[in-house]
Amino acid sequence: WRASPPHRTTPVWPTTPAPPRSPSPSASATASSPAPAWRSSARSPWTRCRTSPPTGSTRRAATGTCGCRSAPNDALVAFHALRAVQKDAGSAARVRWQMNGFNRSPGATAHPMTARNLMGQVDGTRNPKPADSDFDRRIFVPKKGEPAWMANGSYVVVRRIRMLLDDWEKLPVEEQESVIGRRKSDGAPLSGGTETSEMDLEKTDSKGGLVVPFNAHARITRPDQNGGAAMLRRPFSYHDGMDTDGVPDAGLLFVCWQADPLRGFVPVQRKLDRGDALTPFVRHEASGLFAVPGGAAEGEYVGQRLLEG
Repeated sequence: WRASPPHRTTPVWPTTPAPPRSPSPSASATASSPAPAWRSSARSPWTRCRTSPPTGSTRRAATGTCGCRSAPNDALVAFHALRAVQKDAGSAARVRWQMNGFNRSPGATAHPMTARNLMGQVDGTRNPKPADSDFDRRIFVPKKGEPAWMANGSYVVVRRIRMLLDDWEKLPVEEQESVIGRRKSDGAPLSGGTETSEMDLEKTDSKGGLVVPFNAHARITRPDQNGGAAMLRRPFSYHDGMDTDGVPDAGLLFVCWQADPLRGFVPVQRKLDRGDALTPFVRHEASGLFAVPGGAAEGEYVGQRLLEG
């Protein structure tokens, strides 16, 4: 993340295709605090989130006093960046938990394309884009938002979602596609077209059934099926080896950003809890909500208004 312009944190988006040769290592880092850890008001998103119905699937919380994300394109750089943070923290902080993830390496494909998850599905097709007219409104806390120290910041939800790959891989490709609502080969909606084609939710087959099933994951997570709820998803895949019974401990480190989790993540999660065809093939094992203050102007530091009042 970078501060551009002052007081605004914005994701770093690639502007040119990755070169075919190995690029120079680069890094981005994000510091955050768990939402409930700091003083709050009745209007604070996390205050309202704590009084909302729980999702029911989270078994353990991924919380702490401060969060740090290191996301370079080189694992060695990631390791040393985290080591630097740990050493600088000294005795003031200790690591409570850590999750390691990965994405497709730069230059792995001839042309930029949407990444795939460990289930083999194209994942991230309908992500909000900075060019969208409502991007800032959906992703960033307003300048005059509450609390004041979160102005131009964003809230991030982090979830460790284990994929039950043995069960998933037993399904024929056609059934996997019905669960998701998109073709596995190219990510196009089952209603036809290409990956970026608009999904036809009303299209039926020769038997009168919906081409995109009513409980298909891609269908029920759409903004127009959740009162306009949208979030910027920046997930990572993870693989932490095998269990003692030989089952892979692998899945998705789900990370999403929004101006208000009650208007972004929560409505979609409630919809998923009521009936998502993907539910039998995943297990939520950790969850956390973090506050990321806006960027700092020259002479300031990130989070200054929070720490100094």
